[in-house]
Amino acid sequence: MEYTKITSAILAEIENAIGKANVFVDDESLANYGHDETEDLSYFPEVVVKPVDTASVSALLKICNQYHIPVTPRGGGTGLSGAALPIFGGVLLSMEKFKAIIDIDTENLQATVEPGVITEEFMNAIAEKGLLYPVDPSSKGSCFIGGNVAHGSGGPRVVKYGTIREYILNLEIVLANGDVIWTGANTLKYASGYNLTQLMIGSEGTLAVVTKIVTKLIPAVSQTVLMLGSFATNEQACAAVSAIFRAGITPSALEFMERKGVEWVIKFDDIKFDLKDDVNAFLMIEFDGDDLDTIFKDCEKVNMVLEEFGCTEVLFADTAQQKEDLWRMRRTMAESVKSNSVYKEEDTVVPRAALPKLINGIKEIGTKYGFESVCYGHAGDGNLHINIIKGSMSDEDWNDKLKDGIVEIFELTTDLGGTISGEHGIGLVQKNYMSIKYSEIHLSLMRNIKKVFDPKGILNPGKIFN
Repeated sequence: MEYTKITSAILAEIENAIGKANVFVDDESLANYGHDETEDLSYFPEVVVKPVDTASVSALLKICNQYHIPVTPRGGGTGLSGAALPIFGGVLLSMEKFKAIIDIDTENLQATVEPGVITEEFMNAIAEKGLLYPVDPSSKGSCFIGGNVAHGSGGPRVVKYGTIREYILNLEIVLANGDVIWTGANTLKYASGYNLTQLMIGSEGTLAVVTKIVTKLIPAVSQTVLMLGSFATNEQACAAVSAIFRAGITPSALEFMERKGVEWVIKFDDIKFDLKDDVNAFLMIEFDGDDLDTIFKDCEKVNMVLEEFGCTEVLFADTAQQKEDLWRMRRTMAESVKSNSVYKEEDTVVPRAALPKLINGIKEIGTKYGFESVCYGHAGDGNLHINIIKGSMSDEDWNDKLKDGIVEIFELTTDLGGTISGEHGIGLVQKNYMSIKYSEIHLSLMRNIKKVFDPKGILNPGKIFN
């Protein structure tokens, strides 16, 4: 697709619309905003803009729509799918100055927040009111809540509390032509026509720019218990996952970790952990609530289930520090893998009972194509992160043959009833695999929805589908 280059006259219009102090064309800014956390990809924008309010975003989009200039919205830059990469140049629209928590409504258990608020800061502000916002992706200390909306984010506690889709009530958005609307209503029920709020979640900035977010909140709980089960094989650990739920137990988090990932975390983060020789996989299981007796009864039931699947040891985190260390081990796993090797991360999700077949198939595919893998993820909801490690693969095989292995992983995932992304999104790096999961009819519907919202195709072009 052909887009208009930003001339000095157009740049002057942009500066006049949103303020010169909010417009950046220096080399350092273009380089800094030309990449996110997606492997080693980099695409320079022509200009970086940092508007401060909805009116400024509206004015900017009117200009870009008029001149047919691509606009790439960006949150905290922590994405792993390349969704925030300005692959056609144009305008990189950073939402970092939208950082106000506008209102915490304790009577209606709602909050109104701007998209540039860091997720963990929002969670902490809510917690101070005795409330809980349970959407906690691993990058919560640096990602923006607007980016979480754009990608349909989840995190460890999805298994009990649900993804971000269950907590977004209403959105203020700016359309490609600059029009500003609210997508729905600040209500717990919504049966008034098409649900545009849900359509925006996971749309990765391809349909509109989100400028305000209304979230649902829930009462906070007072107690948590964390246990770690050790297993001799990945398959045993994964098989235990669905059995826990079949036993009528719902943890607040249920995480899978492969031995290699734990080894790398211990090396990378200097965590003290006794990793025994006969252990190759772990399940980290958290319970929360207000009654410790009830929680411990659930722990006892889970312990019995784990024993049925060959669990060799169960460790209970007795102190807050032990809990923090275990969670840090899980949350820093991606960073640890990244520090050790050239890698690619895939984000698969299948029905829980299919996890043993998925991880076994991944290892077989790795053997076939010559790559290693480190797997971990939110096993409680069937979401497995696959870190493909270059290791001893030649550059030729890595660049030319690896994609065939990834295709086979996604074909396996689809055959098992799953899909190609659980929470990272599609963006740039996954879009060529969409046809594995979706028919041309399905993809055509998506393209036509895009055309309705963005007829000129200026919003985050080149993402999600071809």
